Amino acid sequence: MSSFAIYRLPFADHCIRVEQTDGEPAELHSCTELNGRSGFVVAPFDITPEQPILLIRPDVVKSVEVRGEGQEVRDMSAAEYPLTSHFSPLISSYAIDFANYHAQLKAGLFRKIVLARCVDEETAEPIEPMTLFRYACERYPRMFISLVYTEKSGYWLTATPEILLEKQDAQWRTIALAGTMKLEGEQLNGEGEALAWSTKNIQEQRIVATYITECLEQFTGDFQEEGPRTVRAANLVHLRSDFTFTLPDSDHLGDLLHALHPTPAVCGLPKRDTFNFIIRNEHAPRRYYSGFMGPIGEQTHLYVSLRCMNIEDNRYHLYAGGGLLKDSTEEQEWQETEAKLETMRSLLYV
Repeated sequence: MSSFAIYRLPFADHCIRVEQTDGEPAELHSCTELNGRSGFVVAPFDITPEQPILLIRPDVVKSVEVRGEGQEVRDMSAAEYPLTSHFSPLISSYAIDFANYHAQLKAGLFRKIVLARCVDEETAEPIEPMTLFRYACERYPRMFISLVYTEKSGYWLTATPEILLEKQDAQWRTIALAGTMKLEGEQLNGEGEALAWSTKNIQEQRIVATYITECLEQFTGDFQEEGPRTVRAANLVHLRSDFTFTLPDSDHLGDLLHALHPTPAVCGLPKRDTFNFIIRNEHAPRRYYSGFMGPIGEQTHLYVSLRCMNIEDNRYHLYAGGGLLKDSTEEQEWQETEAKLETMRSLLYV
């Protein structure tokens, strides 16, 4: 099968299919190798020889209608899902990881660290990946939706609200997205604008915004920050600050990506220390979850790979994570990951 990616930008009425007709995607081993390159990027959290950055060559690029064959996508509450996970202090791997991560925070070694987990779901019969992509497009108009296949990576479906790097006319932009609350009941009729944010969530988002400011200062003196504001993504809301900027040299996007990735929204601070700690200690390898993907080149729309699903026949590996601070509690963080897992899980039980 040819390598391909199909994606739908937020609120777009069509999607774009990028296909490499022969050979395998280029394998890159550093974000800096993206300087001057074009194609569709699929980057992992941890770039290794076994898990490289993949660059799908755009041999064929075409516009495709989002809406498929008219299937109705109905909303389901978490209670209707045939398979769900519930918080229990006896859930060993998450409890062990949380205790380990939290101890580092209490000792003052980290300011923030992100703990992720992976949940496996299984259906009686395989669901076509393109069907899941279509469901995601219909259900999540506010998000960047992408389905990617390469022989190296397999199938990955992503529905993410987080821009890593995007170009609009002569302006570039990125965002600081952190903090999470779940909408319930009547709140689902709005955008979450009336919700009050906790100190923990506000601090978490400010850490990410400060980091992005420090990154941009290395590449440009012309940038502006707006926010934070509350934004909705599926049944969740987050705090978001928008950064717009100009780049004197856009041929070196890989250098900027190297500075930005991974942001504290998916890693932590100090960046290198928390990154190394995650790689050594997290029970579930993240693979392409919390990396980034999207087109780069004349059209650049790179998004952090959140709300991910790796598809293997009728088995689906779902990923989610949450940022821990010193005052985080295990049950609250578990429930946050459960809320995030619903984004992908709900697509399996339409």
